[in-house]
Amino acid sequence: MTDLGPLRLQSYLDSAGQLREWTQSFVAGNPTGTLALLKDISSGVAGQVTYEVREEENTQSPEHTLARGRGSCRDFAVLFVDAVRSLGFGARIVSGYLYDPDQNVFGSAGSGSTHAWAEVYVPSAGWITFDPTNRSVGGFNLIPVAVARHIRQTIPVAGSFAGDPDLFERMDVRVDVMPEAQHRSSRR
Repeated sequence: MTDLGPLRLQSYLDSAGQLREWTQSFVAGNPTGTLALLKDISSGVAGQVTYEVREEENTQSPEHTLARGRGSCRDFAVLFVDAVRSLGFGARIVSGYLYDPDQNVFGSAGSGSTHAWAEVYVPSAGWITFDPTNRSVGGFNLIPVAVARHIRQTIPVAGSFAGDPDLFERMDVRVDVMPEAQHRSSRR
């Protein structure tokens, strides 16, 4: 518990208890199966919040996401993390890339889209990956780049350009996913 301490604290103030009350609605009884509860909360986020692409900076608070009923993958991840933290779980935000060559999952704008999801620490099982945007458990198609307590600490791409606007037209980021053996041979 010493190591998980800060990861058990909610990142956003829930002074009215709205998030905790929302989260409690997923608790089936006492006792409740841990994995089933976490899956239900993850599915609940996707079931009650509509996915939207949001290019603006910053992340919505969990209360704002619930009130709006819409959010991006980072909003889904933050809502899920603070929800499970309200129940005492240690959780963290993960930022990276969503590998979706068929482009059939939410949050995908190509085979290497930036994406945010969550990990929850479950005693005796370790860190379990939850992607509430896509209602998935496990990270077979997720490529982590940054893991932190707060979403502000996991921004995958940030920066600015100072200079003549005519010198900078745009920036593109490309992510190639390939088998390890192919990666080694391409570096030679």
